[in-house]
Amino acid sequence: MNYIKNYDLWKNSDKLTAAEKTELENIASDEKEIRSRFSSYLSFGTAGLRGTMKVGMNAMNVHTVAHATQGLAALIIKEGRSADGVAVACDSRNNSELFARISAQVLAANGIRAYLFDGIRPTPELSFAIRELKCVAGINITASHNPKEYNGYKAYWEDGAQLPPEHADTVSKEIAKVDIFNDVKIADYDKAVADGSIVIIGEEIDKKYLHQVEKQLVNPDAIKKVADELKIVYTPLHGTGYKMVPEILKRVGIKHLYTVPEQMILDGNFPTVKKPNPEFSDVFTLGIEIAEKIGSDLVIATDPDADRVGVVTRTTDGNFMTITGNQMGALLIDYILSAYEETNTMPPEPYVVKSIVSTELASKICREHGVKMHNVLTGFKFIGEVIKNYEKEGRGSFLFGFEESYGYLKGTYARDKDAVVASMLIAEMTAYYKAKDMTLFDALGELYARYGFSSEQNLEVNMEGVDGPEKMESLMTSLRSDPPSEFGGEKVSVFGDYMTESFTDMISGAVTPTGLPKSNVLYYELAGGDVIIVRPSGTEPKVKFYFLVAGKDKSETDIKLEAYKASVEKLL
Repeated sequence: MNYIKNYDLWKNSDKLTAAEKTELENIASDEKEIRSRFSSYLSFGTAGLRGTMKVGMNAMNVHTVAHATQGLAALIIKEGRSADGVAVACDSRNNSELFARISAQVLAANGIRAYLFDGIRPTPELSFAIRELKCVAGINITASHNPKEYNGYKAYWEDGAQLPPEHADTVSKEIAKVDIFNDVKIADYDKAVADGSIVIIGEEIDKKYLHQVEKQLVNPDAIKKVADELKIVYTPLHGTGYKMVPEILKRVGIKHLYTVPEQMILDGNFPTVKKPNPEFSDVFTLGIEIAEKIGSDLVIATDPDADRVGVVTRTTDGNFMTITGNQMGALLIDYILSAYEETNTMPPEPYVVKSIVSTELASKICREHGVKMHNVLTGFKFIGEVIKNYEKEGRGSFLFGFEESYGYLKGTYARDKDAVVASMLIAEMTAYYKAKDMTLFDALGELYARYGFSSEQNLEVNMEGVDGPEKMESLMTSLRSDPPSEFGGEKVSVFGDYMTESFTDMISGAVTPTGLPKSNVLYYELAGGDVIIVRPSGTEPKVKFYFLVAGKDKSETDIKLEAYKASVEKLL
């Protein structure tokens, strides 16, 4: 595309405000910036859109959001589902409420009723609302845990999971057919509310959502036993968890909940952290200060749209340690299965689901308890797909699903990761171990003693800039066409390519199917059983390497991890 021509079209459009035109005029002499903004539109995929907020085609603004919604509306009309409506929500980011409102206006103009939340809500509540209101689709305006400059557009289908690939492709094609300024329909907001084309929803959905979350408690007595002594610190990192997480923890009996005042303030600039990501230890600094004062062993943090949760726990030396997403997934699975067994309430045909890049410790735990484990591609929609398939067959009991990137779900009321239910379960599990005079650090140590030490780390290769996608594809092509024969001195025994849906035994040459859909993911199983997985991020300009390593202790796994990383860095 001619980016200079596109730049001129936008700059001269009467659909832009004076402020937007000024922003474009200010980059008139910056050819690189013009190219970045106007070479192409943001790519619409199963994860929707995500980008920085500025004026331009390759960015998040009211025009690109309305454009995407027109494409989604076209899909809904093609499916003959206009009468079923669409739920619309947003997080606390700058412009999120504006983008949510414009989305509702586009839907209304296309004859599709929009159920618009009256304020910010967690992503999992949007997933719940779609199912509760029997909507055909949902839109959530959020960029999850990205820095403040970003925003995003997540599209969901009727099951409450993100759009399946075939629907995402249809939306992408429909967007391409529509002129962003001349063909997008936008209704007057006040008129649409008055005539019922936009329906404002809120408290009634909150109550139903929280009721379903509370039902996911495994052993309610666990909290009651230590309620007088248990102290928990919580921070929403300026995001949507500010209301729902404290409410659910109080409902289930947590008496001593302390929140971080500075981070309870809704602010899309996230002023107290570099990035509002609970994977990063620095976001816990203020929470730990409170924990030290009150004598708490646990700090919980949720990201801005409250679909991810992170935790730090006190260790034996009195300091605080981050529990990784893999470790928390394993801890919760072990606790849930053990609690069901102890209370003799294990449901029939129980099963657990995890992503292929998540710890194999979880698989070991499930095997020990006789519970079926399903491995799926990265993306919570694939966990939702397993649930849907079981429901179609009228069998199975979904116990838990998780991804290593701090996302967890228990219950089928939603089909996306839920930091609200996860916070509640973490509090319940913490109470259970407190009654045994143990912290989660102690519980993790016991887990490793039973199943062997496990360590998982990621290496991210950032590829930003206009040529970022090309660089990412080049790296994946290279690793695919000429797969490494060893990592850190360990020979590759099995090479998997999810694009060809095959595993190849590197010794015998035997080829077996992956059993999963096509995806741009590469898998290397080493002779000793360790696994390295490579995939491009679906939302950020980076390629991710996942190392799943087991050993007799931390020292052994650390040595292997460093050797594997060194091999990858040589490849790069």
